[in-house]
Amino acid sequence: MSRLQVVSGKGGTGKTTVAAALALSLATEGKRALLVEVEGRQGIAQLFETEALPYEERKIAVASGGGEVFALAIDAERALLDYLQMFYKLGSAGRALNRIGAIDFATTIAPGVRDVLLTGKACEAVRRRDRNGRFAYDYVVMDAPPTGRITRFLNVNYEVAGLAKIGPIHNQAQAVMRVLRSRETAVHLVTQLEEMPVQETADGIAELRAAELPVGNVIVNMVRPHLLDEAAVRAASCDRRKEVTKVLASAGLAAPTKLVGPLLDQASEHAQRVELEREQRAVLERVGVPTYELPLLGEGMDLAGLYQLARELRQLGKAFA
Repeated sequence: MSRLQVVSGKGGTGKTTVAAALALSLATEGKRALLVEVEGRQGIAQLFETEALPYEERKIAVASGGGEVFALAIDAERALLDYLQMFYKLGSAGRALNRIGAIDFATTIAPGVRDVLLTGKACEAVRRRDRNGRFAYDYVVMDAPPTGRITRFLNVNYEVAGLAKIGPIHNQAQAVMRVLRSRETAVHLVTQLEEMPVQETADGIAELRAAELPVGNVIVNMVRPHLLDEAAVRAASCDRRKEVTKVLASAGLAAPTKLVGPLLDQASEHAQRVELEREQRAVLERVGVPTYELPLLGEGMDLAGLYQLARELRQLGKAFA
């Protein structure tokens, strides 16, 4: 199973929620998972109903069977300070640069370096071992940037090509790419059964493949149950309106005749949605990537819902191998 699980998706599809649930589902039976945030939105802290994450690895949840989930909000400026200390032993000089704004300037003026730092920190966690030679984390799950930016974000070799041909930055980028293009990594895309998210998912998969980055699975989130199809609506609205009225009356509803029209309108809208979802499933099928569906659990997502979603992912078994 890939040890670095990267989760991306169009904004609004629930990628952060899926990433958090995936970390919980992987951290089972005593395993340890690190959930990494790279966009500075503190979405993970909100999901786990905890205080804002600092730039340090902190345990935020206990999973089924005693596993542990740790979380880290990677800050590019702090990561650059770590980098300067690691390669140049700047120490207090690096902190002085930060105080005068030089670190922020460097990560802003050179976005390629910023991506190297963010991805590099996650890849370091993947490679890290404890004193006994065992991996510090069984899995690292990254809540990554949206689908439209994911390939450029992960393809750090391209990002630094015009910045450094040799030297520590170049070597760091090469080390990161060795992890990102290996079997240790899988990039999953979260979508919903709607035209724009599905098309962006298909485009994202094509870009990832062109960059030789490992595509994992498509996760269709917030799938509504199908109650009626178009044939059922036609039957009710055409020659069976009287039967529908009788059923409503037998249920004790007042003025059932007035309710038939609005109910059939809602049923028609549902049937149209079913047809739309059928079309979008066909688009995803043509992409040729394993696709898994997660149910809509309600209008909001609380901690209990997050654990329920983790159970749903756990039932998928080897889907994230």
